[in-house]
Amino acid sequence: MNNTQLKDLLEITLSQNASDLHISPGHPPILRIAGRLVSLIKRKKISAEDSKNLAFGLMEEEQQQRFLREKEIDLSYNFNDKARFRVNIFYQRGNISCALRLIPSKILTLEELNMPPILHELIRPSQGFILLTGPSSQGKSTTLAALIDEINHTRAEHIITIEDPIEYIFEDDRSIVDQRELYRDTLSFAKALKSTFRQDPDVIMVGEMRDPETIATAITAAETGHLVLATLHTNSASQTVHRIVDSFPGIQQGQIRAQLSGSLIAIISQRLLPRIQGGLIPACEIMLNTPATSNLIREGKIHEIPLVVETSAEIGMISLNRYLANLVRAKEVALETAQSYSLNPVELRQLVRR
Repeated sequence: MNNTQLKDLLEITLSQNASDLHISPGHPPILRIAGRLVSLIKRKKISAEDSKNLAFGLMEEEQQQRFLREKEIDLSYNFNDKARFRVNIFYQRGNISCALRLIPSKILTLEELNMPPILHELIRPSQGFILLTGPSSQGKSTTLAALIDEINHTRAEHIITIEDPIEYIFEDDRSIVDQRELYRDTLSFAKALKSTFRQDPDVIMVGEMRDPETIATAITAAETGHLVLATLHTNSASQTVHRIVDSFPGIQQGQIRAQLSGSLIAIISQRLLPRIQGGLIPACEIMLNTPATSNLIREGKIHEIPLVVETSAEIGMISLNRYLANLVRAKEVALETAQSYSLNPVELRQLVRR
């Protein structure tokens, strides 16, 4: 597969408003459009050699060496200044496959993303910890970019991002935005995060918290006068707290719970659902760190957090099921769709019937 064929496939990805392009030997190219996989059946099946050539065409020489050494790699690819793609290249059954995720050139606002208005309030504090969570490919990076860009346009701050790879490109407005990419600009999330303390930041964005050292440093940064935004691959607010605490040895867990209970601002867990009229719409669980939730975190009563979320709607908290039920009643998404994304479909059906 040569550069012309690669260019052709990326043009089709853009023209079809696809979110992803999959290249896998033995299959034609496959797009993900509005959440569903669509094979380009008029195209011939991709050979192992084609897939390898395409993959190596996406990588610089240093990246090629790292890929051959580590068997997988994340990178970003700028397509003729028209669009950027987040790329993962990996081996499967001895052959090379690629997954390319389109990164829109324009950073959308929270309104354009259909996110709840309360998110505007969450980024107003000058210090604290905001966590965006959810499974892969559910819009966390896009929401994170919207939050960072709103700060960029409304406040004079020094913003440092640590990403793998850099996805959205921020253009400095009222703020200075320094974007650091793993391997290109730093050797690890933890090392980059520790270095930020000497870089005079106001706002720190951590693309992903992958290890206890990064988590501990992020929490410390939030305690010491910085606004920290980060993502985790978890399904709910309570699971997020569990994941953070459980990543430390038992002897440290009490201290981590105390630090988290004091520094946390909110946990937003989100999903992207196919809409009835086409496209995608987010559904969120929002947990705010009130005195009630703070006490539960500090005392290790994390299993009680969902009840607090469910009974605190008047201050802006909402459970995922209640959010899903609202979308079903508004005829934005089908009940069957909502049920497939719900962690408790029986409760969801009851909420919709009320």
